[in-house]
Amino acid sequence: MIKFKGYGINIGPGLSSYGIPYVYISRKGRCRIGKNFLISNSLLSSISGNKTKTRIEVRSGANLLIGDNVGVSGVTIFCSDSITVGDNTKIGFGSHIYDTDFHSLDSQIRNSSKDILFAKKSPIHIGCNVFIGTQAIVLKGVTIGDNSIIAAGSVVTKNIPNNEIWGGNPAKFLRII
Repeated sequence: MIKFKGYGINIGPGLSSYGIPYVYISRKGRCRIGKNFLISNSLLSSISGNKTKTRIEVRSGANLLIGDNVGVSGVTIFCSDSITVGDNTKIGFGSHIYDTDFHSLDSQIRNSSKDILFAKKSPIHIGCNVFIGTQAIVLKGVTIGDNSIIAAGSVVTKNIPNNEIWGGNPAKFLRII
């Protein structure tokens, strides 16, 4: 049994974790996880053969909100601003969700000690009943509408409406559900 505790973290009942994830919540970060959160780490077994732990990091001043009945498998969630994941969402093995560029686009700033201060960041909102396939990447500033599906290996760089399937790099509309 794993126990989450620390500054700014609030977890509903029913947390299950297969394997031990890496979780870091900054002292000034906030994380709220709803009931029945399921974390699967591939350290025990993996169809893909990869050995990837779920990694959740919430930086100072950032807010991560994960709804009820959400399942993740070997994912990376890096929250520098704000990330919301709606109820009943499933996020596939090896997917990455980043609300920041991590670095400045200006090479002189990027090579300085102030690089992180100039990295662009923007909130991510993932709706309810969303399915994100394995190895997908969701980048800053994106909203994924309710009931939508992101195909495996996709890179999501722009908003996706409700009830649509998107896939590719960059992700493009495939069809309405």
